[in-house]
Amino acid sequence: MTAYTLLRKSDFFYDLPEDRIAKYPLPMRDQSKLLQWKAGAVSHHHFHELPDLIPPGSLMVFNNTQVIPARMLFQRKSGAWIEIFLLKPILPSDIIQLAMESNGPVVWEAMIGNLKKWKDGEILENIWTIENQEVFVSVELTDRDKKQVRLSWNSKELTFAELVEAAGKIPLPPYLNREPTHEDKNRYQTIYSQIKGAVAAPTAGLHFTPAVLERLSQMRIETDYLTLHVSAGTFQPIKEEAIQQHPMHGEQIVFTKANIENLLKAEGKIVAVGTTSMRSLESLYWFGIKLISDENPEFTISKDYAYQAHKELPTAKGVFKRIYDWMTTRGLDSLIGHTEIYIYPGYTFRVVSGLVTNFHQPGSTLILLVAAFTNNEWKRIYREALNNDYRFLSYGDSSILWL
Repeated sequence: MTAYTLLRKSDFFYDLPEDRIAKYPLPMRDQSKLLQWKAGAVSHHHFHELPDLIPPGSLMVFNNTQVIPARMLFQRKSGAWIEIFLLKPILPSDIIQLAMESNGPVVWEAMIGNLKKWKDGEILENIWTIENQEVFVSVELTDRDKKQVRLSWNSKELTFAELVEAAGKIPLPPYLNREPTHEDKNRYQTIYSQIKGAVAAPTAGLHFTPAVLERLSQMRIETDYLTLHVSAGTFQPIKEEAIQQHPMHGEQIVFTKANIENLLKAEGKIVAVGTTSMRSLESLYWFGIKLISDENPEFTISKDYAYQAHKELPTAKGVFKRIYDWMTTRGLDSLIGHTEIYIYPGYTFRVVSGLVTNFHQPGSTLILLVAAFTNNEWKRIYREALNNDYRFLSYGDSSILWL
């Protein structure tokens, strides 16, 4: 695979008027607009028509992560507020699902608002009423440089997931520039979310309704669910003019053995619902490539692994069969990995041939992914959307793109 030698940040910007950013969701999820880009042609639809645009026999892969209310507020005795924005667990486990199930103290890396006012050794406390009982929660700074905090609470019956659900606030994207409402707790979540751990929603999935999912089934379109816990890094803008120098954020992904089996059985197109599902599926392929030369590889995909020199690469089906057999031999029911995969023009897609995705921020890594997938047709696609009054970003309208 050969990436372009020079890709400039300035080539991936476009003018997005403030009034085109959807600050609130539509009343009905599946009434959003849907732009289809196929064989170079653009057509306009509504999201409830999506099942009619996907070939029967296709496999649609969704991300079932669930957004946690990751923003927690504590007040110092002086009156100053400290905000803890949970990013990733450190203890008792760096596996997000295990950390969320903990009944005892946890250590998390966090973004910390008003960090300068929080003194070393100072313990902050708050009280929340959870299931008709007062729960005392304390937090202390364990590593200022790494921004790690230790949270404790006085109820062993409560898991950390239950505590956060009751005490935290939904972390809306910063570009919405508003506080979350009661409605956001439901609407900034896919209807099929299941595994707690994301701090941002896989927004391509926000448009799906039970009716759309039922229609997919009627049209003989298969569905499957993996897990990628979306991190706050998804909002990190590209700062370097040479985009390859951008420090790509990492995210935890989980595949079950059933996921691999469904990929092997798939006879039609594989359609990723969202860039997170896309990044997960492509990362799985590269883990399989590691397996070919290493019986015990680490499931960690660095940002540039796909761009390194590789010998002749097998098909996705061949790679997935290798992974399936390897899991069978070891009695594994699931794979937990970490990916920093960085997809930009020059990347060759190995697994996915269709992508459902929203319209993304100028100069973001998500624009780069769309540019790679559409052979740099993204500007024309986005111009069509702007000219036809599409709503942009997380609560905005949708698109389906085809290789």
